[in-house]
Amino acid sequence: MWTPARCACTSAVLPALASKEAERIFAAVEAEVRRQIPPEELDTILDNIGLPNSGINLAFSDAPTNGSGDGEILISLKEDHHPTIDYTRRLRTSLASKFPSEIFFFQAADITSQILNFGLPAPIDLQVTGNDASANYQIAAQLRDEIARLPGAVDTSVRQPVDYPTVKVNVDRIKANQSGLTQQNVAQSLLISLSSSGQVAPNQWLNPNNGVNYQVAVQTPQYDVPTFDAMQRTPITALSAGRPVQLLDNLASLERITSPEIESHYDVQGVVDVYASPDQRDLGGFAKDVTRIIDKTRPALARGTTIELRGQVDTMQSSFTRLGLGMIFAIVLVYLLMAVNFQSWLDPFIILTALPGAMAGMLWMLYVTRTTLSVPAMMGAIMGIGVATANSILLVTFANDERGAGKNALEAALSAGFTRMRPVIMTALAMIIGMVPMAMGLGEGGEQNAPLGRAVIGGLLFATPTTLFFVPIMYSWLRRKAPLNLDEQIAREAGETVEA
Repeated sequence: MWTPARCACTSAVLPALASKEAERIFAAVEAEVRRQIPPEELDTILDNIGLPNSGINLAFSDAPTNGSGDGEILISLKEDHHPTIDYTRRLRTSLASKFPSEIFFFQAADITSQILNFGLPAPIDLQVTGNDASANYQIAAQLRDEIARLPGAVDTSVRQPVDYPTVKVNVDRIKANQSGLTQQNVAQSLLISLSSSGQVAPNQWLNPNNGVNYQVAVQTPQYDVPTFDAMQRTPITALSAGRPVQLLDNLASLERITSPEIESHYDVQGVVDVYASPDQRDLGGFAKDVTRIIDKTRPALARGTTIELRGQVDTMQSSFTRLGLGMIFAIVLVYLLMAVNFQSWLDPFIILTALPGAMAGMLWMLYVTRTTLSVPAMMGAIMGIGVATANSILLVTFANDERGAGKNALEAALSAGFTRMRPVIMTALAMIIGMVPMAMGLGEGGEQNAPLGRAVIGGLLFATPTTLFFVPIMYSWLRRKAPLNLDEQIAREAGETVEA
């Protein structure tokens, strides 16, 4: 069984030293991971440092790495290991204390949470959108600091850092024009020298012996460009023949600056993302606290700047809203169908009086088992409501038959409750026993569907006595008049003789 705990490490180092420095930092982090996780439970550790060589590989990657100083650590545990979340919390504390200059955040370890996050590294995504990139980052940094102080807030970070070390090449266009070169020639020559010709002029070589294509690229070794002086000796050429060759030092000057490490856009406008995750508290309560911070910040925003809460929490809220509306419409539809079937508005209402018991039982079971309200729990509530409604229909139908035999409302209700006790209990008990393994979360990934089983069990534990005791009471109070015998009425209208 593979249970990955994903850790993404970001280190801000100089580009010339990025690979070596990042490798040293990740080796130290890996050593700390081995100290925190026992060897008998640790399977493999995989480090992905820097960016892929090709833009195609980067486009199809889900890694949150932005530059050569970023990377992620994938940890796989063996079977019969301790809970992954316990190791995550332990590593979150130890890594932050031993590597204070680095930024760590943990991605979802299970496939379900990864899908619900839609590729994001955290369930909370605050997007600050506006025309002023510098102001957007200041607002995002303020939101990050305030969210980090919330109870249960972990892995709070800004997706787009603005202090990435950068080398700015200032091309003197007059000198370049006098040499028969353009600024485009300077950019292409530097790109080929520093990141290989595979980016601008990919070339493939077919091996005739095995029929395999190999990529052929030309690049200046990194150890040959350790300083600005070495970089300024880069030859600048043009693609067309007959043009002179110049050194970069004769055409441009170099300058150290800082720039955004990555630029993101949402609906054309620039955006800065603030990621956050809750720990040991439900996502809904954490989202409410985040929303209060957003509402407090919005009045001070400049015109054209907006803050939107997206991510898994947005999907959760829309899913809950739709499930709630679906449950309400289902109850109304069932009520109307029963009204047509019973030819009465009162009998369906008596049947539906068992539903509050089912909802109360579902909420009680979730509270006792410390299970948060989720989409599987809502689905379990719908299943419990269906079984409770079916049992109530069985009881009320039998009571109406007893009324046709000449009994009053109280006698019919008592007879229905006593006679239908066995089938109602058998139906509910079979459902409860069948849901016990799911409620216990047995098997791989069983905890994902455990809320569904717990909601069904809790709903039926309360709905069954409600059906057997409360529904007959409501029937004896409300059904004073005997239900209409449709067969006798049809026979009378047809002029037929009705047998007593």
